[in-house]
Amino acid sequence: MPEPDTSFDPHRYRSDFPILGTQVRGNTPLVYLDNAASTQRPRQVIQSLVDMYENKYANVHRGVHWLSDQSTELYEEARGNVQAFIHAAQRHEVIFTSGTTSAINLVAHGWGDRYIHEGDEILLTVMEHHSNIVPWQQLAQRRGCVIQYVPLADDGRLELDRLNQLITDKTRLVAVTAVSNVLGTINPLERIIEASHAAGALVLIDAAQSVPHGAVNVQHWGADFVAFSGHKMLGPTGIGVLYGREQLLDQMDPFLGGGSMIRRVKLDGFESAELPAKFEAGTPPIVSAIGLGAAIDYLQQIGMSAIRQHEQRLVQHAHEVLERVGGVKILGPGVESKTGIVSFVVEGVHGHDVAQLCDRHGVAIRAGHHCAMPLHKRLGITASSRASFYFYNTMEEVDLLGEALVDAKRVMRVKT
Repeated sequence: MPEPDTSFDPHRYRSDFPILGTQVRGNTPLVYLDNAASTQRPRQVIQSLVDMYENKYANVHRGVHWLSDQSTELYEEARGNVQAFIHAAQRHEVIFTSGTTSAINLVAHGWGDRYIHEGDEILLTVMEHHSNIVPWQQLAQRRGCVIQYVPLADDGRLELDRLNQLITDKTRLVAVTAVSNVLGTINPLERIIEASHAAGALVLIDAAQSVPHGAVNVQHWGADFVAFSGHKMLGPTGIGVLYGREQLLDQMDPFLGGGSMIRRVKLDGFESAELPAKFEAGTPPIVSAIGLGAAIDYLQQIGMSAIRQHEQRLVQHAHEVLERVGGVKILGPGVESKTGIVSFVVEGVHGHDVAQLCDRHGVAIRAGHHCAMPLHKRLGITASSRASFYFYNTMEEVDLLGEALVDAKRVMRVKT
């Protein structure tokens, strides 16, 4: 792991985020540590949305007037921003969706309904978010395929020594998260993808917790499909991306039917449009996509390597702080194997109580199963608390989390 850049100053960027100056519950400063659920937005992104609605908005691709031309150009520029950010080979390999969930469902229907048959196998992992489990379970109900799972080791990492046994000649797809949204575990994608492709299986990567936090090159990964969301990387809600290799997207059926996704329609049938319009039926999320483009510009100005290193410092400090609190079990692997997520259980206190008591101190964390019930069952717990960081978080905020937890234990009369 590279030495962290201790010169990174999150205060340089915090002033760009109006909400970070919010006072909650009277005059308590907000400490926002729920970034794995959704990040906040800088003024630059907010202003891009305002500017579009006030000065440049029109529907895209359909009009022949000046305003439509302006809106279309900005919309496609945003697609180009995404292409460059994830290093896709072609701009039309970037499909705008409403989020990661929508992108995964697009593949489950557009590819799965066409190419998956009874007896075929799809390999998932125990640590997946529900959005990367349920669509495949629904596909299994429709097509009769079998779902298999890579188990989880006690250290919070996948038991990849069993990968070659689980990937068989029946495996058609391996769908895996790049980073666990609960444990923060960074999965070795290159190893998983290589083993999958060697067996003739395709690979879908849920990159919702990966793309916002470090440099991503989908071509180096060798992934067939990659899905992620804008709202987890400073962008608006309601916008996400499906990256797919051109050959695969060409072979897939459209997920939604309607306007824009057609080349021509007759009374007895239709012909699909070319990529990417084929998968962008109806009026697309125009302004949200442009806001995502602005978010990418902002992130690139900071540098994804700098963001990654700062988060590593925060996670290291968080581990140290929670260990000093005492009576706290940190879930998942060590700092060297995780990203900016620290989930934990406070002995004798339910996760929801922990989160509510932290909120008294203005500290916003997550509590519950985090849309990962099978993972929590594997861990033998019903709920956990989760602090998740981004580049605008500070060491002082991590200290405030520790103070809030100490007070939570006092209120609940839990002994260290």
